[in-house]
Amino acid sequence: MKLIGMLDSPYVRRVAISLQLLDLPFEHQPLSVFSAFDRFREINPVVKAPTLVCDDGTVLMDSTLILQYAEAVAPGRSLLPSKPRCLLRSLRVTGLALAACEKSVQIVYERKLRPEDARYQPWLERIGGQLLSAYDELEHEFASSWPDIDGGAIDQAALSTAVAWHFSRRMAADIVPEDRYPALAALSARAEALAAFRSAPFGDGMWRAAR
Repeated sequence: MKLIGMLDSPYVRRVAISLQLLDLPFEHQPLSVFSAFDRFREINPVVKAPTLVCDDGTVLMDSTLILQYAEAVAPGRSLLPSKPRCLLRSLRVTGLALAACEKSVQIVYERKLRPEDARYQPWLERIGGQLLSAYDELEHEFASSWPDIDGGAIDQAALSTAVAWHFSRRMAADIVPEDRYPALAALSARAEALAAFRSAPFGDGMWRAAR
C-alpha cells in the first residue's frame, strides 16, 4: 500500500499512525496538494489527501474510509472497541476530533489562501466557535475518562483527538488556548511520545517505521 499526502495534514497523519498500529506495511509518498498538484493528480485525479493506493491498485480517499478498509484487512488488530456501548463513545469522540480537524483546516485555509482584504470575519468567528465547542466536548470526555496509553495501546478516539489537538496548536494556537484544555494537552504530550507518533512527525517530512 502507498499513502499519499503530507504529514502536516491531520488526516494524513492519523492514517499513517493508524496503519502502523494496525501492523499494515505501507510506503509513504509525501506529496503536497498545492506544490505537487500535477504529480498528485497522476495518482488521484481528485487530488485529495490522504490518498491510499491499495495493493491491487485501487485508489481510496478520505481518512475515515481508508481506515475502515484498513480495519477490515488488519491482521487480527483493531483500534476500535468491539462492545457496542464502548464503540458508540469511541465514534462520538472520533467525530468530535474530526470536526476539530475540519474547523482548524478551514481557519488555516482562510488565513493563508484568501487575501486579507477578502476575509469575512463573521465566518472566521463562526468556525472558531465551532472549533472551541468541539474541544470543550473533548476536554470533558478525556477529563472524566483518562485512557491508559503509556504502553502504546491507543485507540482511534484518543489517536484522532491527539492528532487534531497537535494540529490546532501548531496552526491556530491563538484560537485554541492550551490552559483551557489541560486534559487534551496532557493527552497530546503522552501520545506524541509514542513510537508510532514519533515515526510520523507533524510537518513536511516522510513517515519512517518506528523502531
